[in-house]
Order: sequence, then C-alpha cells, then structure tokens
Amino acid sequence: MPVPESYSSLFDTLIQTRRLPDGLTPGDLEAACWMIEDGDHAGREWCLSQGYPGYTSYASLNDLPDRNPAFADLVGALNVMAKDFATAMFWQMGSGRLVCDSLWINILGEGGHHSGHVHPNSVISGTCYVAMPASAGALKLEDPRLAMMMAAPPVAPEAPTQRQRFHYIEPQPGEVLMWESWLRHEVMPNGSEDARISISFNYALVD
Repeated sequence: MPVPESYSSLFDTLIQTRRLPDGLTPGDLEAACWMIEDGDHAGREWCLSQGYPGYTSYASLNDLPDRNPAFADLVGALNVMAKDFATAMFWQMGSGRLVCDSLWINILGEGGHHSGHVHPNSVISGTCYVAMPASAGALKLEDPRLAMMMAAPPVAPEAPTQRQRFHYIEPQPGEVLMWESWLRHEVMPNGSEDARISISFNYALVD
C-alpha cells in the first residue's frame, strides 16, 4: 500500500547495482581469479590455517591490478561507478577524492559463507559478482537501526522491502553492487557444489 500523505519516509539507504561495461566479462575475471589463486601459496596457507571455506586474497595480496589487466580494467569501471554513487548520495567531498584502496578475491566452496560485518575506515564498499551458480549464497543486508529498535514488534512477512529488517539480493554474474561501508551485510551459505566467485572492494576518501 502507498504511504499516506500524513507520513514521511526518511533516511533511506542506497544500494547501487550496475553491470560490468562492454569489453569486461565475468569470464575474463574468473580466469584471472583462478590464475591468482593458483599462484598465491601464502594466501592458500592463510585460508587453510584460518579454516576459510575456499580461497581469498584478502590477507595475502594488495596489488591485483598490477598482476592481471582484467583487475585493472575492473578498477577503472569501479571508479566511474563510485563517482556516480557519490553523486547520488549528494556527498560534499571538497578537495577529497575516492580511491579504491583494497580489492580482493573471494572463492567460496559448498557451504562457504561470510558472517555479518561492516568495513571500517572506508566510505564505499561493494562486490563484483563473477560466478554465481544456482543456490549460491545470497547477499543479506541488515537494517542499520536494528540495534536500537529494542522493543519494536516484528515486521509482517508481506511488508514492502523498505519496511523489512533484512533484505536479500541474489546477484547475477557481471553485476556490481555498491553500498556505504557502515552497512552491515553477510553472505549466506553457498548451497552449490560449484564455486561462488566474487571480487570485493573498498573506497576511501583521501585528500
């Protein structure tokens, strides 16, 4: 039902969803991810020691764009998207500029997931989805006001999206999602035997 005129809707949270530009395909990025995984012995050892259900370059590599041109092309596309996101947010950044200061690979096997978290010290975070098999884990977004709701009653299942406490997105290969870094999110378990592959990133505001 529409919001009656006697009500106002405040403090919306923007999620930007875009497609990869022409010339950069999920296949290109998937090949680049597997190439990095194959050569990143330190990263695989870290994943094994931490019980990570797959592979991530998060703790081992910080120079993916220098290692494969597909990642450099991705950052170029992300820079355009981040600028558009900042415009949609009406941010006044003065002399500051947005810089992609971290970019990492996530390869999750069957049952692999990421628990709820935020990205401190960043302003924009997001993920490029490379391989999303059927039953791959959805992205779960949490209402940022949840911790302050205290005695608020539960919301009816049929409530519209903007009234729900949680929102689930099932991204498709080639999609890029961006959100503000304070937004708590998690990756639901991968229900497929095939790998769920994504590339996550953070943007910082620097002078």
